[in-house]
Amino acid sequence: MTDAAVVGAGPNGLAAAVVLARAGLSVRVYEAAPTIGGGARTAELVPEHLHDLCSAVHPMAVASPFFSQFELKRRIDFAVPEVSYAHPLDGGQAGLAYRDLDRTVSGLGQDGPAYRRLMEPLVRNIEGTLDVALNHLLRVPRHPVAALRFGAAALDQGTPLWNRRFSTDTAAALFTGVAAHPVGRLPSLPSAGAGLALGALAHAGGWPIPVGGSQSIANAMADDIRAHGGEIVTDHTVRSLSDLSGVPTVLLDVAPPAFLELAEGRLPHTYERALQRFRFGDGACTVAFILSGPVPWSNPGVARAGTVHLGGTRAEIAASEAQVAAGKHPESPYVLLSQPSLFDPSRAPAGRHILWTYCHVPSGSTRNMADAVTAQIERFAPGFRDVVVSSFTTTAAELARSNANYVGGDFGGGAVTLGQMLARPVLSPSPWRTPLNGVYLCSASTPPGPGVHGMSGFHAARLALRQVFGLSVPALGLSPGK
Repeated sequence: MTDAAVVGAGPNGLAAAVVLARAGLSVRVYEAAPTIGGGARTAELVPEHLHDLCSAVHPMAVASPFFSQFELKRRIDFAVPEVSYAHPLDGGQAGLAYRDLDRTVSGLGQDGPAYRRLMEPLVRNIEGTLDVALNHLLRVPRHPVAALRFGAAALDQGTPLWNRRFSTDTAAALFTGVAAHPVGRLPSLPSAGAGLALGALAHAGGWPIPVGGSQSIANAMADDIRAHGGEIVTDHTVRSLSDLSGVPTVLLDVAPPAFLELAEGRLPHTYERALQRFRFGDGACTVAFILSGPVPWSNPGVARAGTVHLGGTRAEIAASEAQVAAGKHPESPYVLLSQPSLFDPSRAPAGRHILWTYCHVPSGSTRNMADAVTAQIERFAPGFRDVVVSSFTTTAAELARSNANYVGGDFGGGAVTLGQMLARPVLSPSPWRTPLNGVYLCSASTPPGPGVHGMSGFHAARLALRQVFGLSVPALGLSPGK
């Protein structure tokens, strides 16, 4: 008999399965796609060129409490660039977020002290910072002083007063680029919170790039699940919770619309209405490039960064994001970019490079943004078009078709607004628990939200262990000597 079923083999579903299998339960994971990984998948779009299909750089892959306990950094190899992220500006200027906070501050000139005052308290107490960022907001923080500092910093950079801190375009743009990771209008408290957490991680250890691609993260969890007796079934769509009748607990790495379909009218009306009110954010258009050489950045320091944020000044990025929110496609979009083959030569044959990019677009967009993305890169790297061998675009609409959790092309699992950070997907101190006995939600539509951190699955599995089986969370690390 199966003790626990997990629907969805994305990072959160796999994390939940790891915890349950480690506790000694018989676990079966069901994945509708042919391969596991969800947002942490890697594929050869052409032979010998490894492209990450969704996430590529993983600030939380080592630092999140789940991955820390799982000892992921002992299981797979990571490349950690000396520059976590960069933000080029016109005229060859660029802000560089080094792993070394002091070096970052030095490079920001007159705004260096202001940047230090913003980031240093969060970096020094990174555990407290992550306690706020990777847990439900409706809980008493374990580190109250760190929580207060985080909240004050979010108010500083998440309201219309955000321009009071910095006097130069470089420092303002450097923070705006990382704060714009969640799709939405700027400034906002959720975007500031994301920027602060990701920025603190940039200086507290860096932003790791998995050697061999993001798939290695999913594979490490899958290996552990199988090593502890679990089973993973791919190419299998669970269409109803009735298909899993008799299983004591079911964990769902699915978005609210999919849960409504699986429940087939069994949910209480108030809970069902709450799921129906849950809103998704705008989408992304991904453009994967194969290059004949490195991106020829005007500022050579940008090439040392694992991630690059493009879009110009703070005002330009805010205007671009406002256009997306208004249902328009910006001519100069905000672009996230990584060239992992600079740090991991296994990604492409000698003489070739891969380039991972995406930009924000309105929900459900069918527009191919390759030309706009190319133009934005060319703006800061003249001659970029000359090194492009080929490109592969996935529109927001195609993203939605490829993964039912990416509603409208939103791979964050739901709009990142203050209301939906509190009620994700419902207002509850334990939003992972559903009204159905033994059924839990563990997707990015639950706290702490987007990102490859495994924490939504960890939180849900911990609840299931306690409430259904009377068990505590087991040890998740490797045995000594392994």
